[in-house]
Amino acid sequence: MSIEVGSKLEGKVTGITNFGAFVELPGGTTGLVHISEVADNYVKDINEHLTVGDKVTVKVINVEKDGKIGLSIKKAKDNPNQGRRNNSGKNKRDRTESFEAKMNKFLKDSEDRLASLRKNTESKRGGRGAKKG
Repeated sequence: MSIEVGSKLEGKVTGITNFGAFVELPGGTTGLVHISEVADNYVKDINEHLTVGDKVTVKVINVEKDGKIGLSIKKAKDNPNQGRRNNSGKNKRDRTESFEAKMNKFLKDSEDRLASLRKNTESKRGGRGAKKG
C-alpha cells in the first residue's frame, strides 16, 4: 500500500518514546507521531495520551526520501478542532485581514509621527539660525 501525504489511516501504537509514538500502519509500515502532533494542547508526558496497543486515526503529514513517515493525530481530527477555533475566534483569513489593517494603521501613524518630528526639527533649526544671524 502506498502511503500518501494527506491521507488518513487507522494504525496501532507499537512504541512510545519521550519525543513521540511509533504507529504501525496498514501494510506493515511504521510512522512516527511527534509529541507535538498528539494533541491540540501542550503534551508534557505522551503516556497520558497514548499507550502501546492503542488504535489511533492518523494523518500522513510527510514522507521523507529515506522512507520515514511523519504522522499527526491532532490533524486527523481536523473537523472538530476547526469548528472550535472558528466559533471561539477568527479564522485564518480574518487574522490576515486584521494583521493587514493593523499594519496599515501602524504605517499611517508612523508616517504622521515622522512628519511631525520633521516639522518640529525644521522649525527649531530655523529658529536657531534666525537668532544667530
